[in-house]
Amino acid sequence: MKLNNCIPTLLMMVVLIVPPLFSQQAQRPLNNADIINMVKTKLPESVVVQAIQSNPGKYDTSTNALIALHKAGLTENELNAMIGASKGSSAVGAPSSAQNTAPSVPKSRMPTLTVSAGGNTQPLHLEKTQLAETKTKPSSMKSLASDSVVTQAMQSGVNEAAMSAAMHMNSGIGGQSVQQAGSIFSSVMAHRQPKTTYVWGVPAPASTNVLQSASPNFVVDFSRVLGVTPDDYAPTIVKLTPAQNTCRIIGATQGKADARSSPAADWQIYSNFLEERVKSQVQKLAPGKYKISPATELAAGEYGVVLRPVSKTKNFSGGDVVRGQGDGLMFDAIWTFQISEDAQ
Repeated sequence: MKLNNCIPTLLMMVVLIVPPLFSQQAQRPLNNADIINMVKTKLPESVVVQAIQSNPGKYDTSTNALIALHKAGLTENELNAMIGASKGSSAVGAPSSAQNTAPSVPKSRMPTLTVSAGGNTQPLHLEKTQLAETKTKPSSMKSLASDSVVTQAMQSGVNEAAMSAAMHMNSGIGGQSVQQAGSIFSSVMAHRQPKTTYVWGVPAPASTNVLQSASPNFVVDFSRVLGVTPDDYAPTIVKLTPAQNTCRIIGATQGKADARSSPAADWQIYSNFLEERVKSQVQKLAPGKYKISPATELAAGEYGVVLRPVSKTKNFSGGDVVRGQGDGLMFDAIWTFQISEDAQ
């Protein structure tokens, strides 16, 4: 009889205790490990971003943590969502003063450039290069400019389809398809190392940025690009080669036929890169901040300021290059300009 009397009391205790336990578990803030697990299970980017924005989170968004998150496969949108969710509270492991400095972090972390020419200073729009493939060996810029395969690819923007597929490498079916295709290709070509020439270029035969000075000065800032070590890069000026009135060739290199679809950082793009560098005077102002100007007056023609690795042997991920993120964003970035015929 006494036992029967205890049962209702025990049930009541369970009813009162269990819901708060579930509630506490559900309200546990998401952390870096949770987001990495979402990405590794190939949840779509939109789902991960929504989870970050709609749930409590306690994220470590220090520089080292962001680099680790980028290496784990997080996209720029996912990283930005975590940074946004962290504003107004101290990052994990960061000093409490970070709460006061967080709002001052610029929203844009893209590289920027300003040019001073003829007494005028103005920002130039950051452009992204297009990537084309050809069988022509990168022996000279002239031979690449006359290659119809390259110019047609640049004109049609055929690489945009590959870029779209690569952007899904870390999400759902798209990622599985790319990985499966890569595995099939690797097994078929296991004993062969086919080479192809990858050509970087920009559409249109001429830049819309026309400078009236043959001695322009540039200030470049790439100090806040996510997933990038600023000291790994420095700016340089390159001469562009117009090609069949459709595009301008920046440079080229050779690589494996599947290099652009590989997520592994094993592509030494710059070790044998063909480009026409302009002798320049470069002044480092701070990590990722430089002043650069041509050593002598520039002849009339097409040029660009690009970001190049300090070490020729730096490795790149083909997936990053095609998606234009991290180190790929740095190598793909260019600010084009034209020196007019009557420049002083």
